[in-house]
Order: sequence, then C-alpha cells, then structure tokens
Amino acid sequence: MRAIQAQQHGDNQTAIQEYEKLLKLRPNMFEARANLGAALAHEGRFDEAVAQYRLALSSAPDNDQIRMNMAIAYYKKGDLKDAYPEFEEVRKMQPRNVQLAILLGDTEIRLGQAGTAAALLAPLEVDNAANPDFEYVLGRALIASGSRRDGAKRLDKVAQATHSADAYLLAGSTLLDLNEFAQARIDLEAALRLNPNLPHIHALTGMARDMSGDAAAAEPLFREALRRDPDDFDANLYLGSILYKRRDMAHAKSYLDRALQLKPSNATAQYELAMWESTSGQYEEAAKGLEALEKANPDWLEPHVELANVYYRLHRPTDGAKEREIVARLNAQQQSQGPPKIQQP
Repeated sequence: MRAIQAQQHGDNQTAIQEYEKLLKLRPNMFEARANLGAALAHEGRFDEAVAQYRLALSSAPDNDQIRMNMAIAYYKKGDLKDAYPEFEEVRKMQPRNVQLAILLGDTEIRLGQAGTAAALLAPLEVDNAANPDFEYVLGRALIASGSRRDGAKRLDKVAQATHSADAYLLAGSTLLDLNEFAQARIDLEAALRLNPNLPHIHALTGMARDMSGDAAAAEPLFREALRRDPDDFDANLYLGSILYKRRDMAHAKSYLDRALQLKPSNATAQYELAMWESTSGQYEEAAKGLEALEKANPDWLEPHVELANVYYRLHRPTDGAKEREIVARLNAQQQSQGPPKIQQP
C-alpha cells in the first residue's frame, strides 16, 4: 500500500493523502485511521490526529496502542488534562510499560500531582534504575513531593551519565536550597559549562559560589545575570550584598533598591537594606525596617542582633537591653535545637 510505504519512508504528507483517499472508500477501516492519526501527529497536526484516533477507537475500543498514541498526541500538544485519563486507561492494560510510566509520571508532575507520580514510579525503579529518562522523572517527582535530597541524588546520577545540563541544574538548585553549597556549586557550574543559556543559571551559580564563601568568583556571574536580565531578583540582591560588605555603599544601594522593587515583601532584601541603612547612619529608618522584620520572623536571630545595636545608637538603652535578652534566648535555643528556618514570602 502506497500510504504505508510513504509513512515508513517519512513522507507523511503523501501518507496523509493516501490514507484519506482510502478512508473515503472504506471509512470503517480503523487501522487506516490510526495510521492517519500517526502521520498527522508527526506533522504536528495534533487536533486532527486526535480526531482520527477517536474515530479508530470507536471501532476498536480495546486497542491500547491506538489509545496510547492518542494520549501521546494530547501530551505533545500540551493538553495534559486530556492526556492524563488516556494514559491511565492504558496503564490498566500495561502496568509494567516503562515508557508509559515515564510519560504518565511527567504528566502528573506537571499537573501538580508529584506525590502520585512518585508512588507510581518508585515500585518500578528496581527494574529501571539504569534508564536515565526514568530516573530523571522519578528524581523530579521526589523533589516536587518533598523528598528533595533523594531526588537530587537521582538527578546527579542522570547528569553524570548523560551530561544533561537540565539534570545538573535541577540537582544543583535543589541542593542549594538544602544548604549543601559545595555539591550545589559543582552541579551548577557543570550546568553552566554545558549550557550557559539555561534560565537563571548565572545567578544560581553565583549564589552557590557566594554561599561557599567565594564572593569574588560570584560577582562576575551576578553581573552577567543582570546583563542578560536587569530584573533578576537574586542577582540584584546578592550583588548588592557583596558590594555592601565591600562598603561600596552607593552601588550597593542601587542593587538593593532594585531587589526590593522586584519583591517588596522579601525578608532577606528588607534585612540587607536595613543593614545598609544602619551602616550609613540612618538609624531611624533601620530601626523601622528591623522592627517589621522581627515582628514577621520573631525567631530570626540576625534582625534582633542588629536592632539591639541600632537602639543603643539611638540612645534607647532599655529597648537595646530587651533585644539583647531576646538574642541570648535565641542563641540558647539554636544551640539546643539548631537554627530555625526563615520563611520567605
């Protein structure tokens, strides 16, 4: 048949024309409709492909391959809500199909059901741990569902095996959030080398360097991030902080102000600006900012420490003494329990 031969040789346009001619003569030939759907999908004509798959399924409702192809067409066009139930129907018939599990797991993650995806994939890992596509999706599911360290380990393995910049990026950014700065820096620098055009990669790598104590190596990355995107919040904040610590006060202020314009309620940006105000002798403004911070984050030690200093500079020794009492209590608490996490807005 000319249609099949054309399709096998990648000539989908000819295949589409031949299948359409055939279906005018034999409209109930579901195999031809399924093949027409596949040719249309290859050409990116996903809505037409889905329509043909649905017609084919009306004649062969139990054909799991046609249903799988229809689910993939929905998936490729970005219609995840319609892809999801079709993948689930196929899974009932093919519970050990790893390609299906990967696609279904990715669909669930993107629909905000990462826990469901992790539960689906975890039992299959024993037979598919060497499959980087499987491990990548499982790693993402674990990270998104709260098992971030386990997910990062799998993504690190995938990144090393496949030299995937995306895997290095996700592993590194996850470890950065977990305060594992040394490994985060290794992963993010690998991602940067592989693909310097990854979103936010310069700022993230700069953050890893800065948090590892290497501000000098971080600074050029923040400047490059801002060259690419002047509204990069993290690059503005961290570059402003580096310049403040260097006492380049005028330039630091411009970056800190921009960070706060981008995220006015961000606690870290508010604290950095309060520190700048205190060092610049603007004690009243610093006190207002620090008081707001300690009200929103009463167990955050650093604002209390700086506020005590500001109160003494404002000749408010009673308030300063109260802050020092709070500092002593928080220090004792942290020594026994470990430092609390500050919840960023």
